[in-house]
Amino acid sequence: MRLRRLAIEIVQTVALTILAFYLLQTFVAQPFRVEQGSMRQTLEPGQYVLADKLTAALTGYHRGDIVIFRPPSTWPADASGTPYIKRVIGLPGETIDLVDGVVSVNGIAIDETYTYRDGGGGGAGESGRWVLGPTELLVFGDHRSNSSDSRAYGPIPTTSVIGRAILRYFPIDLLTIITPPTYRQAAP
Repeated sequence: MRLRRLAIEIVQTVALTILAFYLLQTFVAQPFRVEQGSMRQTLEPGQYVLADKLTAALTGYHRGDIVIFRPPSTWPADASGTPYIKRVIGLPGETIDLVDGVVSVNGIAIDETYTYRDGGGGGAGESGRWVLGPTELLVFGDHRSNSSDSRAYGPIPTTSVIGRAILRYFPIDLLTIITPPTYRQAAP
């Protein structure tokens, strides 16, 4: 009788643990492995991040947030179904201009200190203009010369966002809370 009660408790504990893990991963936070090099040097391939799925849904997105999203149908899909990871540059209702690699939001240039350019492009001669709808985000990779992003494929709907990266947890020596940068106006 005692052995049976112990077995039932073990099964219940395991079932509740699995259910709790499933609910947390579905609605609160989910781990992701960085697969692409488009966020160098902020995030490198092979690193792991934790995506917050809850607060972004409640508070919205902010410029500088790093988001994990499923590519919309207008974007090339990764054959493995791997989600993309990019930085939010433009928010709903904004007009974003890109002239010679300099981003302006509603006519004001912003200073992007986190970008990584290795000489392969992503600067001189690059231009574009996007007027974002009420449910659209403009997302760029930090490694501008090695990123397939909104510059080529347009904005993403907010509904395609899985979550906001809040923590780099592997490798453990690079454990970092991910916070959006503070933007200043770019020097003229």
